[in-house]
Amino acid sequence: MSSVRKTETIPQWKQDEVDELVEFIDSFNSVGIVGVGGIPSRQLQAMRRELHGSADVRVSRNTLTVRALEEVDDGVEELTQYVSGQVALIGTNDNPFGLFKQLEASKTPAPINAGEVAPNDVVIPEGDTGVDPGPFVGELQTIGAAARIQDGSIMVTEDSTVLEEGEVVDEDLANVLVELGIEPKEVGLDLKGVYSEGVLFEPDELAIDVDEYTADVRSAAAAARNLSINAEYPTAATVGSLLAKASGEAKSVGLFAEIESPDVVPDLIGKADGQLRALAALIDDDEALPEELQGVEAAPAPATDDADEEEQAEEDDDADDAETTDDDADDDDGGEGLGAMFG
Repeated sequence: MSSVRKTETIPQWKQDEVDELVEFIDSFNSVGIVGVGGIPSRQLQAMRRELHGSADVRVSRNTLTVRALEEVDDGVEELTQYVSGQVALIGTNDNPFGLFKQLEASKTPAPINAGEVAPNDVVIPEGDTGVDPGPFVGELQTIGAAARIQDGSIMVTEDSTVLEEGEVVDEDLANVLVELGIEPKEVGLDLKGVYSEGVLFEPDELAIDVDEYTADVRSAAAAARNLSINAEYPTAATVGSLLAKASGEAKSVGLFAEIESPDVVPDLIGKADGQLRALAALIDDDEALPEELQGVEAAPAPATDDADEEEQAEEDDDADDAETTDDDADDDDGGEGLGAMFG
């Protein structure tokens, strides 16, 4: 007995729709699935207009969307797991993080209807409801709010959680929330998942604090630069600081050894002048001094490039291992020169 092979026949309009969806998917760097349930048609159209130029939304039958994703393949078929309920395709050439941020920013508060699941805890805040005394106080108490009549108005005496996340809203609660003008849910395109450059992203991976992330990157970059300098490992970002540090240390050695280098001579002269002034200041008899040294006071030690380098290194947070300063050179002069005696 021969087997009968059945071939699925797809109506032409469905194939045309799949072809258009495939073209839509192929035309963007990032493609995702967004939930559109509970969004009025007029508001959905407004959202699509708001996204124009940065993203595009395409609504189709779920079966055709799945067929198009599978036909494109290349990894994008992983999005089929999110195609359930009321969803649509979204495409953008922006990165997934930018898309998620834009979609979240476009969401607006909305009333919640009876039968819907609370997306978060529903809280009636403490304060004056603005409603005159009457049956409404009983309605508040029925749904679990701490309410009473006070000073000619219905007051909620403390923040009252009347429904927890995941619970179903009943008609009494929905009516009370409408009366109070409380809109506990947000309406907008709810990103389920997005596929970009070979990677599938989910919302919890895209919900990052940009400011905190930027601060972390800066901190890591500063720590890496500090490590590079302390390890004396030259990179494009640190070679300038390493050269400046080496130059300062070389100059400090030159001052310590009193090497008459063109780069060091001005500082040696300044150092000798300071030592001479310090010696002159210790002599009480002005008559014993040349006229130009009479009445002089000890001058502070001249600043050197090494000291400047230390200040610069401190500003860069990478001079933890600075070793030598001018004062070190004076203190360790080994008894040679006037600085060791009177500096």
